[in-house]
Amino acid sequence: NGMHAVTALAGASVAAVAVGLLVATPSTASPAPAYCVTSTSTASVTYGGASYTALPTPTVTPSPYSPGSGCGSQGSGGHPRTKVCHVAALGDLQDDAPNIYAAAQECNGGGTVILDEDYYVRTPLDLRGLSHVDLQITGNISFWDNVTYWQSEMFFWTYQNATSQWVVGGEDVNIYGYGVGILDGRGQAWYDAYAANALIKRPILLVLSALNGGVVSGLNMRFSGQWYNFVANSSNVIYDGITIEGASTSSHVAKNTDGWDTYRSDSVVIQNSVINNGDDCVSFKPNSTNVVVQGLVCNGSHGISVGSLGQYKLEYDVVENIYVYNISMSNASDGARIKVWPGLQSALSTDLQGGGGSGHVRNVTYDTFYNYNNDYIIELTQCYGQSNLTLCNEYPSSLTISDVHFRNFWGTASTKYKPVVGTLVCSSPTVCSDIYATNITIPAQTGATAAEWRCTNVDESNLEVNCVAGV
Repeated sequence: NGMHAVTALAGASVAAVAVGLLVATPSTASPAPAYCVTSTSTASVTYGGASYTALPTPTVTPSPYSPGSGCGSQGSGGHPRTKVCHVAALGDLQDDAPNIYAAAQECNGGGTVILDEDYYVRTPLDLRGLSHVDLQITGNISFWDNVTYWQSEMFFWTYQNATSQWVVGGEDVNIYGYGVGILDGRGQAWYDAYAANALIKRPILLVLSALNGGVVSGLNMRFSGQWYNFVANSSNVIYDGITIEGASTSSHVAKNTDGWDTYRSDSVVIQNSVINNGDDCVSFKPNSTNVVVQGLVCNGSHGISVGSLGQYKLEYDVVENIYVYNISMSNASDGARIKVWPGLQSALSTDLQGGGGSGHVRNVTYDTFYNYNNDYIIELTQCYGQSNLTLCNEYPSSLTISDVHFRNFWGTASTKYKPVVGTLVCSSPTVCSDIYATNITIPAQTGATAAEWRCTNVDESNLEVNCVAGV
């Protein structure tokens, strides 16, 4: 099956639009230290009767900001990769999952797995528990789209019924795509099946679970059945130079195709990437702390979102120390968004209900944010999933929101809510404090006399916007 030596490719990152104003380093993020580098690979190793060369390891650093004083990556200076394992694709749509698993186990403890062909995954692929392993993907990994088969075979997380066909975890595990590697979820079958049955399980394209220290860079992610990336119970992770693309080719829209969802994870960096999707560009789910998102170009999304939070009764959700910087957001329902469920059970859709949970959002900054044709420039709501505003007010959320900064926003809003361009509505003045909006430059839409903002239960003296009565 064509085993051959791999020649070096230059690492590739997708540069985001440079959008402007440089500001002082915020308390939520620190300049990236110079020692934040990834592990090193050996040059060439004979394996399986042929010579294979591991590509030079990309140098990936969080820039210009990193969470706290840490690296957001391995931080150990790198563990040697002394083994190289090449996976020969079987072809003819045969299942390559067992051979990918075997290679990862053989190179566990300090090795590089070369995936330079076209692979097909037909059975669950569990790559958790690895240590000091690099997956170099310069080929194409696609996933079998038999919806019926996968209903009983996918990995499962209780939170929002998240499922996946493969999962990666361990310590110091990296996935490098060098700008050419492709993950293809073959999502069309899932878009069509979801239109017929909103309760089917749909796969997330890449899940990092219980990973401490890792880089995902230079990958092209295509046609995920649901979210593209789920970072769960993980820490010290960097995503860099990712492209996300995958619209439906039928009348059934590709729904819930979030770019990233972080959950119960700490010290995560997402940077220098281009995203064309149909839901949140990035979403900070419960217990996401010390996260930096920077240099993203997002199109067609639901914005960069805190939440949703408070979905599960008796659960305490935390989102804290978040810094979002240098973002270009176009044709989205929202630019920056904080979404919290009310204090009573509500149904957003057939497959998404919740409300009644508690928690806090604290120390969140959105800074340097270009908007083009977004319905809301900023949306803060504690009535997520509940259209009955009377009930929302009767059962307000107890989740507190404090120390939130929206600054240096400019561009245009769509005419969907004309003349309103944003909404900052808390359930009561006791749960929201220190909400700031500064240097917000959004003109009125065509035909409107002024750009209006709905502001309720927030201190309007902290808001440099044209507040009108909330709803």
